[in-house]
Amino acid sequence: MKQMIRESIKNLLKKSIEELQKEKALPVFDLPEIELESPEVKSHGDYSSNIALVLSKIAKKSPKDIAVLIFNKIVNNKKSEEFLKKTTPEEGIANPGFINFFVSKEYLEKEVKEILKQKKDYGKINIGKGEKINVEFVSANPTGPLHVGNARGGFCGDVLANTLNKAGYKASKEYYINNVGKQVEVLKDTLDGKEGYKNEYTDYLIEKGEKDPQKAVEYIREEIEKTIFAMGIKYDKWFPESDLFESKETEEVKKELNDKGLTEEKEEALWFKSSKFGDDKDRVLIRENGKATYLLSDIAYLKNKFKRGFKKLIIFLGAEHHGYIGRVSAGAEALGYKKENVIPIIMQLVRLIEDGKEVKMSKRTGVYITIDELIKEVGMDVSRFFFLLRSYGNHLDFDLNLAKEQSSKNPVFYVQYAYARICSILRKSDIKPSKDILLTEEAEKELVKQLIKLPEVIEDTVIDYQVQRLPKYAIELAESFHSFYQKCQVISDDKNLTERRLSLISATKIVLENTLSLIGVSAPEKM
Repeated sequence: MKQMIRESIKNLLKKSIEELQKEKALPVFDLPEIELESPEVKSHGDYSSNIALVLSKIAKKSPKDIAVLIFNKIVNNKKSEEFLKKTTPEEGIANPGFINFFVSKEYLEKEVKEILKQKKDYGKINIGKGEKINVEFVSANPTGPLHVGNARGGFCGDVLANTLNKAGYKASKEYYINNVGKQVEVLKDTLDGKEGYKNEYTDYLIEKGEKDPQKAVEYIREEIEKTIFAMGIKYDKWFPESDLFESKETEEVKKELNDKGLTEEKEEALWFKSSKFGDDKDRVLIRENGKATYLLSDIAYLKNKFKRGFKKLIIFLGAEHHGYIGRVSAGAEALGYKKENVIPIIMQLVRLIEDGKEVKMSKRTGVYITIDELIKEVGMDVSRFFFLLRSYGNHLDFDLNLAKEQSSKNPVFYVQYAYARICSILRKSDIKPSKDILLTEEAEKELVKQLIKLPEVIEDTVIDYQVQRLPKYAIELAESFHSFYQKCQVISDDKNLTERRLSLISATKIVLENTLSLIGVSAPEKM
């Protein structure tokens, strides 16, 4: 698989530093990680590295002197001519020692051809090398409809799994059905007319005279599955908690912890010595009434997933589940797994805002707003895009007024309009795009520089799991296209120029569609 330009620049820096060490222009040291950033100011390059500043203390030289040494090595390296523009020291070095890199026009032209060749495969990378990752998300109790708080983890988990697959991992999407325990007992009380869950599903079940809590759970699960389908999510596996008890996996885990001396009987209950593994206190596995806590089945579930061959387990959790992290990490470590391979992602709260005020209650039921209601109100594309725009650690304000607006202020409309505009141009033209690519205008080059960032966005996302990069990238790409469109006429009397620009917008169409596909948002050809 072709190397990304960012990786090529890093390798060039690494090789240059190693050569300087061999020549004794720099002392021998273990090379720290080389980082590149994309500067906001165009004169600072398409990529910039602070490696000279990092090495200054190690090499006991000024950052500027080190930058000059590295810069001279790079400009004299024939390999750099394959993707970098030849620059002067004034262009390539900025105080106090940043090294700036400018992508060559020839490389950009080659990349447009590459995009047109790869089509739907453009953006694929293989850093995952087939490693299996389990991504569990939503996993709401089967006691009522999914609400907007569940939506955030749902959309983010789905997109993260899509992106991991694009990066060469084998990511599996999973929903854990909590069909055992206290919530099922409360559901039974509800069906018997006692205090419990009040929602449209339980109202329907009571009206039908359903008394069996497991049949009620199954009905609610089927309704949840319909909502999940409406969200554009397709799970690879729905895993019932009851399977862990029926297969005796919970008993096996209890025995394993006991055999390792990690359980203790006190206060008529069985405790897991989770504090030995960094948890803030020990936890109950079996209550005094003989019933298992959630923790026992949670640990058994972790083991089940590892036994299925998953190397990493990503778990999306609501803001109220922060305490879950310590105890489950302790459980993984107690069973001999690396706790860093259990990756909990905490989703912060969501607020729906309309006319500047928070909307808390459903107009129809008088309780929380469901995902179904939101999708009916603003559509699935808008729901997805808006929920993905903020990082997990930040609270999300979902602006209903903006979500319904059909203008460039609405980021979803803005991105989809760029795609529809490209499709319209291609439909109207009876000229075929050229196989030859020649970039002459700055707006053309800037557009291609955005196009080639998709593999980098994918790589960064699977490293830190921050999926908000993808919708933000889609917006930036749409901005670049709209800017290009305003400055460069695509269809003109100049046939050669028209052919070349049709190729450029065809490449833009591919990258925009691939990005929207990862996000799970439609790419409409007409608007």
